[in-house]
Amino acid sequence: MSIEILRVDGVSDDDILTDDALAFVEELHHRFGARRRDLLAARRGRRERIARGEPLDFLAETREVRESDWRVPPPPAALADRRVEITGPASPPKMAINALNSGARVWLADLEDASSPTWENVVGSVRNLRDAARGTLAWTSPEGKAYALRDDVRRPTVVTRPRGWHLPEKHVLVDGERASGSLVDFGLHFAHAARPLVEHDAGPYYYLPKLESHLEARLWNDVFAFAEERMTLPTGTIRATVLIETIPAAFEMDEILYELREHASGLNAGRWDYLFSIIKVFRDAGPEFIVPDRASVSMTAPFMRAYTELLVKTCHRRGAVAMGGMAAFVPNRADPEATAVAFEKVRADKTREAGDGFDGSWVAHPDLVPVCREVFDEVLGDRPNQLDRQRPEVEVTAAQLLDVGATGGAVTEAGLRTNLSVGVAYTAAWLAGNGAVALHSLMEDAATAEISRSQVWQQLRHDVVLADTGRTMTNELVRTVLDEEVAALRAEAPLPPYAGHYEPAARLMADLVLDDQYVDFLTLPAYELLD
Repeated sequence: MSIEILRVDGVSDDDILTDDALAFVEELHHRFGARRRDLLAARRGRRERIARGEPLDFLAETREVRESDWRVPPPPAALADRRVEITGPASPPKMAINALNSGARVWLADLEDASSPTWENVVGSVRNLRDAARGTLAWTSPEGKAYALRDDVRRPTVVTRPRGWHLPEKHVLVDGERASGSLVDFGLHFAHAARPLVEHDAGPYYYLPKLESHLEARLWNDVFAFAEERMTLPTGTIRATVLIETIPAAFEMDEILYELREHASGLNAGRWDYLFSIIKVFRDAGPEFIVPDRASVSMTAPFMRAYTELLVKTCHRRGAVAMGGMAAFVPNRADPEATAVAFEKVRADKTREAGDGFDGSWVAHPDLVPVCREVFDEVLGDRPNQLDRQRPEVEVTAAQLLDVGATGGAVTEAGLRTNLSVGVAYTAAWLAGNGAVALHSLMEDAATAEISRSQVWQQLRHDVVLADTGRTMTNELVRTVLDEEVAALRAEAPLPPYAGHYEPAARLMADLVLDDQYVDFLTLPAYELLD
């Protein structure tokens, strides 16, 4: 074998790193690793051309795909009704069990933005998903409290989100080089869970993150076809829902579904990563692309509205499900008033999505499952989805998708402080092994932290004047505010368990926002700080 595992003391992985599973992961890398690297290089080249003034538009060379009539296969029974999906990491086992007992129709088992990729989390996620597929997942806390799968609730269909194409796995080396996190996650999960899932009338289903082109979807399709052939499973056993969470992908929705063909299931409006992508891609394109404070950017902003309406229209024209995005508000069982506010905001968000034609949507907390379900029940009734609802009146242009300037709102010092505080607090939690954390009644994951640091970087390069204080954004101001916000985090009582990571998180945040060179993903340098 040319595959090598760099083991971590105290992490048990022999049951996951079996010879068969490792051989499969190795073969995936030998077959598809070079194409992955080429596609990442193509991403960088496209971004450089955009920076030089090349317009972002619908592709002329794929016009026939957009204009011709074709449809993806009908969804399998396990994915026909997705009116409420709960998202969250697949490790630790307590969180996985809570998700499976939540009453949601689908659980997005996240190995990406809501997961910190410690080796313990990577291995533990695959183990938990294997045991969930077998129906044997259980766990007992150190205090003796037992957690097990309930028999009195309908268990959700599991859809696993592997890491994006850009992320490495430093504990797995193939031919002496770091493996692709995507192929490690997919390979280990498929090797251990595919057959038990099929035996339980489901299948190996995936959410595909961070795609930037239909060629990246084609690569996934080829991976799926190879995996099915290797395990002698029928074509189409694997089904994928693609997160449209980058601005380049918004111009290639038809093409992405077309490339996946028999493996396509639907598209999801990954709103927070989408906002991050717009800031990243157009970070130096001029003041018309400066996004106001995150809190003031709602899904009714013209450019966000264009994106979601195009997604629903595209999906239903092609027979694919359209999944709504994450409302970041979360309840606080210790604060009834905050919980009531969260319920009200989530209900309003899901009501808009159901009315627009989405077939289901996401929540991040079990207490929000009934809220989302009730909203979609009112629209769907006994129907599993609303795929029959076409949107012929929707016509979305490139200009509408890029009309950030019509958003309204302002850049404020209060927003700057929130960005830096959230960026440090989230990164500290991530370094401590927690990829999803509630901060100020909002569920933060890597996507929202990416928005925070990217906004500050962009605002600095455009000498933005802060609307509430009149001060101009400078490196000195950012350093001062960062120090003040870190001091405020340290003064909170009681301190969270990840507070010991504030110092490296603050250093990383300063590097990311003050350096002249923009770093594509926060999680790349942060990963080097993980054990």
